[in-house]
Amino acid sequence: MNHSEFHIRLAEPSDLESLVTYNMALASETEGRQLERSLLQSGVESILADSAKGFYVVMEHMPTGKMIGQLLITFEWSDWRNGVFWWLQSVYVHKEWRRQGVFKALYDYVLAEGKRQGNVAGIRLYVEQDNAVAQEVYTQAGLAAAPYKVFETDFILPIRSSDKPDLT
Repeated sequence: MNHSEFHIRLAEPSDLESLVTYNMALASETEGRQLERSLLQSGVESILADSAKGFYVVMEHMPTGKMIGQLLITFEWSDWRNGVFWWLQSVYVHKEWRRQGVFKALYDYVLAEGKRQGNVAGIRLYVEQDNAVAQEVYTQAGLAAAPYKVFETDFILPIRSSDKPDLT
């Protein structure tokens, strides 16, 4: 990857359509979910309008001006560390650009920025337990599996029948 052809930056309101499109693709490819576009668009607009909720980092291919990758940072306060964890969410790399270092470049940017800010305790992400490809990418980027499992009650997106435990 010739880094001079790429630019990593914070997302802007003009990126809305690409962010929504990539999030729709992400949900479909990784979880088989079809998100409600208007709800998703409102959610992305909310992040772009209020940096207290988080921020998107995007990578552009400069010769074409197209966004080729994205990730969202949201925040979790840690009383144990008196600092904030940055959660990586909505990680997506356009199919044509996968396995070419796009995620690694985005992650390195976020890692450097988190260290620079001084109050960031660490970086976390969650990944579908069956998504071995993503787990390999994250491990190669320097992330390690944490000793936690995520539990949730989701009021918006119901648990898929394939995720429900077999209690028979």
